[in-house]
Amino acid sequence: MLVFQGQIVLAQLMDFLPRREFNACVSRYRGDYRARTFSCRDQFLAMAFAQLTFRESLRDIATCLSTLQSKLYHAGFRGRVTRSTLADANERRDWRIYADFAQVLIRRARKLYARESFGVELQHTAYALDSTTIDLCLSLFPWAPFRRHKAAVKLHTLLDLRGNIPCFIRISHGKTHDLTALDHLPLEAGAFYIMDKGYTDFARLHRFHQAGAFFVVRGKRGLDFRRRCRREGHRDSGLKSDQTIVLRGPLTAQRYPDPLRRIAYFDAQNEKRFVFLTNNFTLPALTIARLYKCRWQVELFFKWIKQHLRIKAFYGYSPNAVKTQVWIAVSVYVLVAIVRKELHVERSLGEILQILSLSLFEKTPLNHTLSRENVTLPKDPCPNQLPLFDF
Repeated sequence: MLVFQGQIVLAQLMDFLPRREFNACVSRYRGDYRARTFSCRDQFLAMAFAQLTFRESLRDIATCLSTLQSKLYHAGFRGRVTRSTLADANERRDWRIYADFAQVLIRRARKLYARESFGVELQHTAYALDSTTIDLCLSLFPWAPFRRHKAAVKLHTLLDLRGNIPCFIRISHGKTHDLTALDHLPLEAGAFYIMDKGYTDFARLHRFHQAGAFFVVRGKRGLDFRRRCRREGHRDSGLKSDQTIVLRGPLTAQRYPDPLRRIAYFDAQNEKRFVFLTNNFTLPALTIARLYKCRWQVELFFKWIKQHLRIKAFYGYSPNAVKTQVWIAVSVYVLVAIVRKELHVERSLGEILQILSLSLFEKTPLNHTLSRENVTLPKDPCPNQLPLFDF
């Protein structure tokens, strides 16, 4: 049988990473300044290996890579990976190198998934915003206080619903309120931002309106407003009301002086009533309700990355080490999404990660490794093995 003589799977996977853009991110923050043997690329490869193979600790990473020493050069490593060297790199090298490089991959992935459907026929981009909390030990992470005897970090994430690509992530300590993420959010004119009621801050929401962006947020109880007009709808579809309102409270009216649209919807399946507030007056009310239902995708994204990536436990205890690990984990997630799209792989992202965890150092074509079909290579017409029995 013929043997594939090309690159190992890890090297083929890393070929999807733009080398020039990575070097530009490293140069921007002087990541390789005075680095003699262990470069930023070696650090990225080692941490990506840890994410792809579910390594438990820095010693686990170094031990596994040392057993594959003869293959590391062909995988792209140029420096020797040890526990102390990797720990120092995670501690000292600027995490913004990997945050900027993740944004390069995110822009590429969003172009690939630009025509992906997410269940609602919408010409504009739709984002879901939410946060998740990762519990930590207070004695090891004193810079991330959360409760009296517990620490935590929060991942504030803006998810592009076309392809479920995270396009904005902000890492903060556990006490940070979700509303603060709105102050750092890049706003895109014409895009829809879908949020839960925890993000109801009318001064911040008015910034969306001034930027030409649309928001869909779940309304809170006890909102003081005055109805201007209402629209007729099909009551049998679950739509209870569709109104144009203005806020009447002394503070809310000052913070959001423009009209709002208030939609009441009853979900018969869960027997629950929802009230949505939005600054979009053109889309049908049921489309607004379906858009809010898509917000659940960001919850599924948090569940997926906690199950398949190494972000619930960290290899280092400093803020720089934590942010470095999170951004490299995001880069691995986006890289797998890019490979899945460009190679037209029919498997899910979870299945791809499971396959890669066992085949990173095999010499097989990447598309054959991820294919659902059992690909058999042609047999050698002139085998060297002589027949055992001659009939």
